[in-house]
Amino acid sequence: MNLFAENIKQGIGSVRSHASRAVITALIIAIGIAALVGILTSIDAMKIAITRTFSRMGSQSFVIRNSEGVRRFGVANSDRPITYTEAKQFERLMEALADVSLQINAGFTAKVALGSVETNPNIRVLGVDDDYLKTASYEIAVGRNFTRNEISMGLPAVIIGSEIADKLLGSGRVPSLLLNKTVLVSGKPYRVLGVLSKKGSSMGMSGGDRMVIMPISRAMRDVSTVTDNCVITVSSNKVLDVTPLMSDAYLYMRRVKRLKPGEDDNFVMAQSSSLVKDALDNIKMVSGVGTLIAIITLLGAAVSLMNIMLVSVTERTREIGLRKALGATPAMIRNQFLVEAVVICQIGGVAGILFGILIGNGVGAALGSGFIAPWAWIALAVVVCVIVGLTAGLYPANKAAKLDPIEALRFE
Repeated sequence: MNLFAENIKQGIGSVRSHASRAVITALIIAIGIAALVGILTSIDAMKIAITRTFSRMGSQSFVIRNSEGVRRFGVANSDRPITYTEAKQFERLMEALADVSLQINAGFTAKVALGSVETNPNIRVLGVDDDYLKTASYEIAVGRNFTRNEISMGLPAVIIGSEIADKLLGSGRVPSLLLNKTVLVSGKPYRVLGVLSKKGSSMGMSGGDRMVIMPISRAMRDVSTVTDNCVITVSSNKVLDVTPLMSDAYLYMRRVKRLKPGEDDNFVMAQSSSLVKDALDNIKMVSGVGTLIAIITLLGAAVSLMNIMLVSVTERTREIGLRKALGATPAMIRNQFLVEAVVICQIGGVAGILFGILIGNGVGAALGSGFIAPWAWIALAVVVCVIVGLTAGLYPANKAAKLDPIEALRFE
């Protein structure tokens, strides 16, 4: 134990006596470790952000639409739309089992105007029913939701996102000033019933902050480009396992679509948890690429450390010869240089871990995932530093241990 402590003392003393060289080497190690910890922590932040984003949809919810929604360019969508009449029939069948909401996309390039102030033409417009906000996990900051009477009559009323309210009123103004005001959506007048709570950006998407929702029948009446194709969301807080509910919904949907036994489905059902899994699976590729980049950086750092340790052996040839002449064994010389390499790696590793945590949590702050303490990656970084130090220092240490003391003392 005393010998090991003496080797550490000698290694630290050597680092101090060659401070500039040790700092440069430690900085190279720090860059590699910062890349490793920073990239992996950022990926953890992405996973948390994705999970939170999809959890807002409700863990006990699933969506029914006419197709998977993603098609190759030039391939026609052969699935028959889910019409409003079919969606309402399905809603009546399911109303005793779960909350069902209907929505219809009415455009992605609308403009909203109040007086002379108008937004950019990048506003999404949805036609919805009175249960949409509940199943989509949106909250109203000021104002109220649509009533069933307003939905059934298709009154010209809207609920707008917080970003639209800020644009129309000016940043910092109270959103309640918009209540009962008349705004123009793509040139048509609507009364503002409420403003949605701010959700912020998640993975580059603005969510409901840049969205206008109106009664579904009104959207089908006013928007010329809208197609009679509903998206149905089914949500239940009473069911731990939604599989039985999905089975019921599947059977009811086949009945509504009047599909015969053995006939292929012309609709798809997607559970929010499965969407989370798909998104996390896609991140695995990013994780692999990021880890590969960090490993390459660490390999470069290891080669640099080995080169500097070899230079150190050459510069300290007389010192090694003197230590051997005074009784130091080859094992003691080897351990001294190995410990020196590991000490330099650990100094760089600590700095790299701190920088990596800052980088990763910077990404986490941008995604709204909160502070992350990557203990697993910190432990991995410490182990990697030891391995890199031992690997890079082994050859120079063996070279130093094999020096002949007489020849070393003659070295100038």
